[in-house]
Amino acid sequence: MNNTHSQTTERVYKIAVFAPVYVDSAFTPDGTYRLGSQILPRYMMPGLDFYNGIMLAVDSLSKEQAPVEVVFYDTRSAKGNISYALTDTTLREVSLIIASFNNRAEIKPLADFALEHEIPLISHTYPNDGGISENPYFILINPTLKTHLEGIYRYLQRVYPTSNISMFRRKGGVEDLIQSTFSDISRTTSGVPLRIKTVELTDSFTTSQVISYLDSTRQNIIICGSLNETFGANLVKSLSESRKYRSIAMGMPTWDALRGVDRNIEIIYTTPYHFIRTDKLGLDITNAYRNKFSGRPSDMVFKGFEAMYRFTRLLVKHEGKLISNINDKSVKLFNDFDIQPVRPYSSNAGAVDYLENKKLYYIRKMDGQIRSVSQQ
Repeated sequence: MNNTHSQTTERVYKIAVFAPVYVDSAFTPDGTYRLGSQILPRYMMPGLDFYNGIMLAVDSLSKEQAPVEVVFYDTRSAKGNISYALTDTTLREVSLIIASFNNRAEIKPLADFALEHEIPLISHTYPNDGGISENPYFILINPTLKTHLEGIYRYLQRVYPTSNISMFRRKGGVEDLIQSTFSDISRTTSGVPLRIKTVELTDSFTTSQVISYLDSTRQNIIICGSLNETFGANLVKSLSESRKYRSIAMGMPTWDALRGVDRNIEIIYTTPYHFIRTDKLGLDITNAYRNKFSGRPSDMVFKGFEAMYRFTRLLVKHEGKLISNINDKSVKLFNDFDIQPVRPYSSNAGAVDYLENKKLYYIRKMDGQIRSVSQQ
């Protein structure tokens, strides 16, 4: 899909957008809609919402006569997947790539292409790093797990340094990584290290097992040391059933997608995104989406809008020199980003593995309502 937004002779900036929309699964080769009256499958919604947010931003840029042309690749279609896109000569002409990945294996081929052609590639969603190294053109807006864990540790040091802190985990490689990362942070912290007790549970753990580690005389901070959503939901459920204990559940960054887990228990989690839907911009996006699709926009719509509008505006403002002006605050929409180079462990002092947004928001929720939002 192409959208040209300038009739002038000034430079037109081409922007490529990648998202998994699964158009081929919804339409036959001749263009006939194959799903009938069925509700769209859930697996289609994140990528489709990201795309819709992108297109709402394109509408806004068009009204502002921004000199932009957008090329869209559906990574789940025959003529939009990464392998096909890398053979498309159009991709070599772009000044910016914005991607919403849902397959880690797709990240490195596109990142390698971006490095070879010196094109900024903005990865806006999870999964994020994809094992990328020595690529200063790869930009993570959704921080790595390590950055989230560092943020959680600093938050607990600042707010709950003397509480009874326990981390509940299950068996698994990711869980090993979470535990070892906390151990590394504890050894290198400049402040007083936290005393975190680690407890490994099976997936069939009981509420009584969780309660046995709680202290009825102190504030209990329970860290969920797993990205497994079922494990996290069951842990919060067990805590909510133990109301005589003062407990707060500290979740992983994936908890912003969990629903209905915070009844009778306060949860805190980190996220790089905090979308205020009640200000003018939030209402404008909500109304534009409702008018087009008769629904309420998800966070993926807002992510797509912010990615497209913010970084396109910076690209145009700085005449294509986006990387060196990536932290320009003049086009802030919803979120503060703090994009910094991540250095490799090697002795090559000048090397950069990738650029990463280090800004985190701490969301405190209970009974589905946000109690407070603080920043790192």
